[in-house]
Amino acid sequence: MSPSESEDTLVQELEVLLATAPAQKDGTKNLDAALDRILAAFDCVLGTIHLLDPETGLLRLAAERGLPPVVAEKVQTVPVGKGMAGIAAERMEPVQVCNLQTDDSGVARPKASETLMEGCISAPIIVDGQLRGAFGVAKPHAYEFTAAETALLLRVGSTLGRAVS
Repeated sequence: MSPSESEDTLVQELEVLLATAPAQKDGTKNLDAALDRILAAFDCVLGTIHLLDPETGLLRLAAERGLPPVVAEKVQTVPVGKGMAGIAAERMEPVQVCNLQTDDSGVARPKASETLMEGCISAPIIVDGQLRGAFGVAKPHAYEFTAAETALLLRVGSTLGRAVS
């Protein structure tokens, strides 16, 4: 994303999309269309949205695009502090890997390489200083998200959080 006008446009589009989306069976807003819009904005092919379950303290998968079935099964619930989504939630800040296929930092879980993605980032979903979940996007090539993109992802996370609060 380049100019702040397009950044504002993305956030405004998500606000409208989430405000008008029908609720899912669990009472949350339908996040699939929002995830599709986020993926398009960041030119990514894979994405997840996990929401924090206040009863269990686990992150529960609420929407996904592009996950292989074996990976989707493994990330239905994610403990805070585990994997990229869990670490982003724990730290309450974005966590990224330039190349998931060669990363040895320990941030990503071993099964994450089965996504065949390389450049990926997870960001927390925070509203009024409270953790509501985490979401992530990924590209099939090595990529480092810029400071501007990372800041926009935090704004997107806040927008998602307000919609599901």
